[in-house]
Amino acid sequence: MPVTTIPRDAVIDWYTRNRARSAALFDMVSDQAYYERPILLRHPLVFYEGHLPGFSFNTLVKRGLGGASIDPRLETLFARGIDPHEAQADRSLPSWPSRAEVRAFAAEADRRVIAALERDDVERPGHPLLDRAEAVYAILEHEAMHQETLLYMWHRLPLDQKRRPAGYTPRVDGTPPPREWIEVPPGRAALGTNARAVVFSWDNERPETSVDVNAFDIERHDVTNAGYLEFVEAGGYRDARWWRPEDWAWVEREQVSHPLFWEREGEAWFWRGMFDRLPLPLAWPVYVSWAEAAAFARWRGVRLPTEAEFQRAAFGTPDGPERRHPWGDAAPSASHGVFDFSSWDPEPAGTHPAGRSAWGVDDLVGNGWKWTSSVFAPFEGFTPIPSYPEYSADFFDGDHFVMKGASPATARELLRPTFRNWFRPRYPYVYATFRCVRDRGARA
Repeated sequence: MPVTTIPRDAVIDWYTRNRARSAALFDMVSDQAYYERPILLRHPLVFYEGHLPGFSFNTLVKRGLGGASIDPRLETLFARGIDPHEAQADRSLPSWPSRAEVRAFAAEADRRVIAALERDDVERPGHPLLDRAEAVYAILEHEAMHQETLLYMWHRLPLDQKRRPAGYTPRVDGTPPPREWIEVPPGRAALGTNARAVVFSWDNERPETSVDVNAFDIERHDVTNAGYLEFVEAGGYRDARWWRPEDWAWVEREQVSHPLFWEREGEAWFWRGMFDRLPLPLAWPVYVSWAEAAAFARWRGVRLPTEAEFQRAAFGTPDGPERRHPWGDAAPSASHGVFDFSSWDPEPAGTHPAGRSAWGVDDLVGNGWKWTSSVFAPFEGFTPIPSYPEYSADFFDGDHFVMKGASPATARELLRPTFRNWFRPRYPYVYATFRCVRDRGARA
């Protein structure tokens, strides 16, 4: 067996846990949904059952190690997903293979990936894909990220096409916390990392950089459904003043009148949960697109935080050194927040005080990604990651915004300060919430 420094047993365990979770997610949905396309901006479900093992095989075994093909047609078909503009939602898609064919391909891909992790030289200094076992960690995090985006599609399926896990009940207790501002003093915020200082990072997390951040106030809690309801009832979706022109055009074209996760019946509001249609839980964080979050902030006379301000609020300390997590260096646990698939829905804002930041700000990691005002862009000195060169570079187009933190469906392996997520501003399916900031001295 080749000499290696990576913990083979640990990465094999991670890979098999990933695959088991993905299988469990697919087992949640009925057979009739397999070729459905619940989000028109994405492929149907069948694609993802082939894509997850296919990407791992293509990246590590085929490209990294030069291994032989399984089925060139399926390897190409399942190579990459799509991220179209909303105007391309009706684009044509390929014909798809049978589920038996997909699963046979997946099983063989898994067999070859695990064999490579067990026996092959997957860590080669200087190799474009295998230096520091880059391709290994890329495929592990890739699947973990996709498990969350799978749930965005699962969420849009009819309730009768999903199987509720035994014993699951959404947590709807509690009342909305009061609106409260927390002062964050000026300081430095670290936005990147040194690739050699960590086991793995994506290219958009590099290189290490830091910026000065002026003093600002940030809301202690995410904007709740109760808070956002004020905007809806005040006619926010009928007033172009609060929207960028391109976002207002979307509101008018799609007749958007409330968050996608809300439904109205008569005068009553409901939340479309993963397995339930619930009376709107007023204490839950609101899930909205960037366009809706930004419009709300303008209506309130405040703004969304920059990526650097989020970083300062989440990981900064009065003493100077930044923390590994908002709550400190302790490993993430269920007491710190709603993440790592601990819930199929959000939970009431402010119910995880153990996860507070050094400034006393709640839920900065967990219960929903946090929109920022920062356009997704490279840090100075950016270099594409060889194992997945299009991962970030294809989205540096000025039409994606940075999200930070984590949602209920974000794997614990992604809970690091430098991790960046991003989506288009009018993509409403994400488990993303927000909170507002204001410059010191301003009032809202």
